[in-house]
Amino acid sequence: MDSTNKRTDVNSLGEFALIDHLTHAFDNIHPSTIKGIGDDAAVLDYAPLCTVVSTDLLVEGIHFDLAYTPLKHLGYKSVVVNVSDIYAMNATPKHITVSIAISNRYSVEALEELYAGIHAACAEYQVDLIGGDTTSSPKGMTISVTAIGQAEKSQLVYRNGAKPGDLICITGDLGAAYLGLQILEREKRIWAEHPGVQPDLQEQKYIIGRQLKPEARKDVIEALRRVGVKPTSMIDISDGLASELFHICRQSNTGALLEEDGVPIHPEAQLMALQFKLDPITCALSGGEDYELLFTIAPSDAEKLKYLPEIYIAGEILEPEHGVKLQTKGGNIHELKAQGWQHF
Repeated sequence: MDSTNKRTDVNSLGEFALIDHLTHAFDNIHPSTIKGIGDDAAVLDYAPLCTVVSTDLLVEGIHFDLAYTPLKHLGYKSVVVNVSDIYAMNATPKHITVSIAISNRYSVEALEELYAGIHAACAEYQVDLIGGDTTSSPKGMTISVTAIGQAEKSQLVYRNGAKPGDLICITGDLGAAYLGLQILEREKRIWAEHPGVQPDLQEQKYIIGRQLKPEARKDVIEALRRVGVKPTSMIDISDGLASELFHICRQSNTGALLEEDGVPIHPEAQLMALQFKLDPITCALSGGEDYELLFTIAPSDAEKLKYLPEIYIAGEILEPEHGVKLQTKGGNIHELKAQGWQHF
């Protein structure tokens, strides 16, 4: 069949199907490659420790809008979204590289602001900036950060380790980052129509902070280690809770029952969702950019989590034939749908 004239739109596949399509023919050659594509990070066995590597792109106009995103916050967030992937492997980030492509509208002073945020994140998460690249771009800004971490092989946690009977755990609260984005987009529209109107965002500091300056859950990983709990599977919540739960179930070959009552939502996010005429649980399930952790534990470890803050048990892993379902507060059970962030 002559495929020279064939054209398939990337939107027809979506991010993860596109990655699978493009990389299915690649085989790992080196015995040091324990885990390649398909998890929060790749794992390389350089005994006595394993090296964990993750990389992300942030593209202006797709992932961030400088109309309401301070460059210092952008620099900080670009590091956080990468070290979050390292923590999701139960590893510790150690180094980052940062590469940027910029148009000529960016001054040295603007880039100093960006790197001030990167520097602050490096200090917060105790990682070293060890290199990168800088080049020109015909339009806007693109940031590429690679995070490198380490862990003992026995301590690594993958997406594929969940077993029927395991408990589903969520950290922090969900949905606020998405609602913060809705507020910022609304204020941008108002300002475009009425340039003299200055936004008053004082009452939404928490929600907007969750969008502009998220934090990776270093504290949770450290707390789990202190009490001797190793999750059976784990993933960071970047594309929405539902999407991430599907990743775990698909790779672990399981089903799941998620309880709406167990999904943590901040009171400010609850109120803001209602103001936007949105269902708060929908924001939590599909909003994305929370950078919290979704993980599963053996039931025998549940008692150890009792006194750890900001960890919520929100359901159970089931046999695969049960599918992935949501039990509402009213007791109804529905098929869960993954409608998180679409990259294309």
